[in-house]
Amino acid sequence: MSPPADQVPSGAKPSGGDSPSRFDPVRFFAGRKVLVTGGLGFIGSNVARRLVDLGARVQVVDAHIPDSGANPVNLADYADRLELFIGDLGDPATSAERVRGQEVIFNLAGNVSHIDSMQMPLMDLNANVRAQIVFLEACRYHAPDARVVYASTRQIYGRPTSLPVNEQHLLDPVDVNGVNKMAGEAYHTLYQHVYGLASISLRLTNVFGPRMRVKDARQTFLGLWLRRVVEDASFEVWGGEQLRDLTYIDDVVDAFLVAASLDVAPTQVYNLGGSPPISLFELAQRLVGIAGQGRYSVTSFPAERARIDIGDYFADDSRFRAASGWQPRVTLDQGLRQTIDFYRGILDAYL
Repeated sequence: MSPPADQVPSGAKPSGGDSPSRFDPVRFFAGRKVLVTGGLGFIGSNVARRLVDLGARVQVVDAHIPDSGANPVNLADYADRLELFIGDLGDPATSAERVRGQEVIFNLAGNVSHIDSMQMPLMDLNANVRAQIVFLEACRYHAPDARVVYASTRQIYGRPTSLPVNEQHLLDPVDVNGVNKMAGEAYHTLYQHVYGLASISLRLTNVFGPRMRVKDARQTFLGLWLRRVVEDASFEVWGGEQLRDLTYIDDVVDAFLVAASLDVAPTQVYNLGGSPPISLFELAQRLVGIAGQGRYSVTSFPAERARIDIGDYFADDSRFRAASGWQPRVTLDQGLRQTIDFYRGILDAYL
């Protein structure tokens, strides 16, 4: 689906005048100083690993909060190829020290658990709003020329009123996490407009793949499903008719890398989609079929989940594709198979 011409950011193209299809990550990142916040987590660790492989000079900072998704195993085999710091970006001194001198910053720090946000709203506020302001202030004074890519979320849209959802859709989040992530994104945009900080936000949908949290459904339903099929056990499908699009982690990393190369336009917020939409019921069938084991039952939503479920969602990410040349390379079945294979060899380290 193509957006109207007036919705495509005319200034968005890889910096230096390259066409989107000619983005060369090795040329762009080799030798650059790059910081990954939240780098022990699922997406952050995969971004950090790719950057190291591209020849970047990588620093990782993570608060390593219990039950946050941070896992030292995610970077254990890269420990001698990057610098890892344990610290909270909500501390001004930590933020200032870590951002100073960085050329590119991938900001993936924050709480991503919707249930935790409802049970501990002040914790979520601190992680997704206050710490983000502290981080942005540090960038303003100590890394004003850095390019920042912020991990936003489709949760800020709430329950869609039309599908697919494009960037002009009403922002009406249904949980505390969505409200606070919306604020975090807005602060990144504000600092770009007011202080000239080169900041781009990607609104992510359901990201999956190696190194995601699988021990429970605290952060994503699919993580627990993956654990259960690897264990040849049973999992629950709540509802089942909801439509979702999913993005494999390698494609998300590709998107973050190319986003760092884009000129910042007045509309520097982009949806990121992935696979064609699929119902959760069909996704469960697909997962069990690919694994060749595991089973599921369809049940009604737990009350605490039903209150914050958004129903059907799939993204119109044509704006980002037009600006960057990005498109997903990994099919849903390929991604599920690769993820299952990963956890079959290392599941205990993620439990």
